[in-house]
Amino acid sequence: MAVPFLKNQSLLAPYMQLDQRGKVQAEYIWIDGDGEIRSKTTTLDSKPKAVSDLKEWNFDGSSTNQAPGDNSDIYLRPAAIYPDPFRGGDNIIVLAECWNNDGTPNKTNHRANCVKVMKQAEKEKPWFGIEQEYTLFDIDDKPYGWPKGGFPGPQGPYYCGVGAGKVYARDIIEAHYRACMYAGVEISGINAEVMPSQWEFQVGPCEGIKMGDDMVMARFLLTRVAEEWGVKVSLHPKAVPGDWNGAGCHTNYSTESMRQKGGMKAIEAAIEKLSKRHAEHIAVYGTDNDQRLTGKHETGHIGSFSSGVANRGASIRIPRHVAAQGYGYLEDRRPASNIDPYQVTDIMVTTTLLM
Repeated sequence: MAVPFLKNQSLLAPYMQLDQRGKVQAEYIWIDGDGEIRSKTTTLDSKPKAVSDLKEWNFDGSSTNQAPGDNSDIYLRPAAIYPDPFRGGDNIIVLAECWNNDGTPNKTNHRANCVKVMKQAEKEKPWFGIEQEYTLFDIDDKPYGWPKGGFPGPQGPYYCGVGAGKVYARDIIEAHYRACMYAGVEISGINAEVMPSQWEFQVGPCEGIKMGDDMVMARFLLTRVAEEWGVKVSLHPKAVPGDWNGAGCHTNYSTESMRQKGGMKAIEAAIEKLSKRHAEHIAVYGTDNDQRLTGKHETGHIGSFSSGVANRGASIRIPRHVAAQGYGYLEDRRPASNIDPYQVTDIMVTTTLLM
């Protein structure tokens, strides 16, 4: 088995305590051409008071599958600032959009259009809550904690499990939870999932563009935390073939009209609109989602649209308490774990409010 390089806290600690002499480290993060998160750090003379105080930066897009080698500069435009839980102090993480030198959004920049859509729909105050499922792997690309050369027992005891042999890597999950809180991400919970070494965290409720921003930041923080343990994070919707649950990004959604008394009418109207654009939604609901949406393992089939109260095998689930009280929200269970959250929140608002 390969031995991962792990952070040596005892060696690093003295350096992290050194005075920064008023300087601030700003780590810019962005989504690359493969949907992965990249980052690099710059030094600031002081802590910025607003996003507008930050510089526009650039990087080599030919090395990130975002530009050709003969025209490789991609520009990073700061979009949001988060406190840095790794460096602490006044240091920050900067969520940035990618722009081409001709002034157009890069092909990976789905945030730019999402901002426009959320602005158009701001009167309805669209709220989102996304449930991010993911799978942990060791450095040899084997599911973390699974028997080498074999398999754990069948699914059953792992979901929301407690105890050795039922859950794996809880220390990573707890570290990530606290890092999100420190950074100001609206993380609302965690739980072990149905497949062993599969977990979930929930972000929200967030209004408008903040949903995508906080989800991207939460994913970055998870990947960085796991890096320190020598563990890999997979967002593949079917990370382990066979009779094991896939991983999704169930997206909870509501509007001002849905949240008011009598809002069930608005929920039903939204579901009717969603039913007519099933194919368009599936197109941006994650790659390899056909491996997950099979009609088994708590999913609907990718080829058909369905809805129902408390039905986890439907495309759209109406929670039982929502149906009982007559207002609230709906849950779209189709998005895969590897979605771009800006694309998903964009199309949900476009379909239900702008068409």
